[in-house]
Amino acid sequence: MTRKIAFITGASRGIGAATAVEFARRGYDLALTARTLKDGEQHEHGSWTPSASALPGSLEATAAAARAHGAEVLLLRSDILDTPSVLAAADAALAHFGRVDVLFNNACYQGPGNMQRVLDVAVEQAEKIYRGNVLTPLALVKQLLPGMLERRSGAVINMVSGSALNDPPAPADEGGWGFAYPSSKAALIRMMPALRVEHPDSGVRFFSVEPGFVLTEVMKANGFDDKIAARFNPTAPEAIADIIYWLAEDAAAMEQHQRAVVFAPQLHKKLFGEGH
Repeated sequence: MTRKIAFITGASRGIGAATAVEFARRGYDLALTARTLKDGEQHEHGSWTPSASALPGSLEATAAAARAHGAEVLLLRSDILDTPSVLAAADAALAHFGRVDVLFNNACYQGPGNMQRVLDVAVEQAEKIYRGNVLTPLALVKQLLPGMLERRSGAVINMVSGSALNDPPAPADEGGWGFAYPSSKAALIRMMPALRVEHPDSGVRFFSVEPGFVLTEVMKANGFDDKIAARFNPTAPEAIADIIYWLAEDAAAMEQHQRAVVFAPQLHKKLFGEGH
């Protein structure tokens, strides 16, 4: 039996890495992309000011965990701010595996501009946010969706954000959020309703997933700690991975297909209970 292929962006750590391991555990082979190929590399991740310290996690570490479950893993360094590099990764995945069955647009822009007030965010920063969070995911969908439509099966899943759906409780620098990042995720949310009406009865699933509060390595590097995170009832990356796989594969997931956004923590609790 031919093994299915998942293409996952931002797979070096956090939700992307956990999802890669979950799909591997379930019998998928993987094409994984991120900026960080090897442990110890430094890339920009500062939300307020530039910061490029090394963070835990890498594509190689994710691949080792996935291969322990028997998966074949193709590692493809790319940067969502460099759209051609991501499209080259998609081409390499198609050349190597011959197909992609699940596209998980998980990576998002990391850098200054995410947490600035409206009058403080530079237009150039907003352009980078939209490049990483909207235009590169769009380019990947244009690259990988046609094959799914031809086979009449597959799934496109975009990671979005609750900040795109809710008013900030305070300014970004006082515990809320700004404009540029949430607005980019709001734009991404609008992709799935368009795809559903453009490709009805296609056999391809289209979902936007809101992960709730997940304490990632990037957030820790930007000043969040376990004490602060406890106020927000954080969700484990592995729980989000459970939901991504369920949406891609389970027949019951089609009951969620017309939802504008799937709220992963609530759905996980409903499906798997507290202890899973």
